[in-house]
Amino acid sequence: MASPATLLVRSAHPGPTAAVTVLAVVLGVGVGLPAGTLVLLALAILAGQLSIGWSNDWIDAERDTAVGRTDKPVAQGLLDAGAVRTAALAAAGATVVLSFALGLAAGAVHVVLVASGWSYNAGLKRTPFSVVPFMVSFGLLPAVVTLALPDPAPPAAWAVVVGAVLGIAIHFTNVLPDLADDAATGVAGLPHRVGRRVSGLVAFGALALAAVVAGVGPALGQGGIPVITVVGVLAAVSIAVWGAVLVLTRPPGRLLFQLIIVASLLLATQLALSGTRLVAELGP
Repeated sequence: MASPATLLVRSAHPGPTAAVTVLAVVLGVGVGLPAGTLVLLALAILAGQLSIGWSNDWIDAERDTAVGRTDKPVAQGLLDAGAVRTAALAAAGATVVLSFALGLAAGAVHVVLVASGWSYNAGLKRTPFSVVPFMVSFGLLPAVVTLALPDPAPPAAWAVVVGAVLGIAIHFTNVLPDLADDAATGVAGLPHRVGRRVSGLVAFGALALAAVVAGVGPALGQGGIPVITVVGVLAAVSIAVWGAVLVLTRPPGRLLFQLIIVASLLLATQLALSGTRLVAELGP
């Protein structure tokens, strides 16, 4: 039998938690954060994502148990919901401390990012506005990174757009495999209302749009798009096309979400290669 620590890790949605943390670190490397700040950024993002993941399993404990979710330890009766609640609140507290250690602006933005994730778990997932927390949280991620610089600065507008649009793709593909279970327990977010195929096509259309913006945005005013950027855009668009085909020809599965995550990491690397262009140009 798995240890309580292992079960807690499983309850934290380790895949998405790790992916978002890596996204932030890659962006931090790209803008040239000092090593110490980069470590602090990673810890703050990790704590925030852990709190969101644990709050999801805590808040959804009864619903997950009712539909027999086999991927959640609480629903299987292997872990007490109270333990997950305690972990979520402890991680949230650590998030606040670690975030403001990055600076006042970066800390405030990251707290809003995490609060947005909690708002989804707390009720927005059941409304037509279920996509909004994903757009807000992923749109703010570049800002946390650039505001953590020794000379804090807002991110370029195109980087915020890429993050927000990726948030749309992540939300729609993340819920696709759970549409039936969600419907049985009264969850009716935006993807549930528009249906499986439309949700899948919206997700991969958003991915393609994010790829194009990530390619064109850094090149504005630079006199051209580097070859490596073109390659990155084509790779992400190819994943989007592949995903759209899968949506039209197969039942929904976790593969669709995994494709979005892979493409997100690819785009994050592309953004990192943009370096200081992630930072907004201020002044004349």
